[in-house]
Amino acid sequence: MRNAQLTQKLILQLQQKNLFNLNMNWQHLTDLNQLSDIVDTSFKQPDELQAVLIFKHSTRCSISSMALSRLENKWVDNPKIPVYFLDLIQHREISNKIAEIFNIEHASPQVLLIKNGQCFYTSSHSAISVADILEATTKQIQ
Repeated sequence: MRNAQLTQKLILQLQQKNLFNLNMNWQHLTDLNQLSDIVDTSFKQPDELQAVLIFKHSTRCSISSMALSRLENKWVDNPKIPVYFLDLIQHREISNKIAEIFNIEHASPQVLLIKNGQCFYTSSHSAISVADILEATTKQIQ
């Protein structure tokens, strides 16, 4: 019990210092017009933006739920990487448009990183990794 209390106390302290965030600051992708905003945002300079992240999630898939949970549990909030969440069961037309605009094959779950109007990184299923996402964004801005 004592270890659990210490862990909770440490998490709270880190959250207060903005060093640790259990929940991602999701922007829900629910309208096709938001894709234009994402593309426009992706052209910001590296000192303002590293990349835009889109997570495509199927609420009917246990693998997608697992990938979402792993992503959220390991993510540290970064204002230079805005994160968008797409429920592709409710918004399949947006998922189809993403595949068309960024010239990628549809997968679910799937993470895409967008910079300068292009998808420069994509990963799906159990290959989705916060470490790989952060490494890709770092390489992109160098």
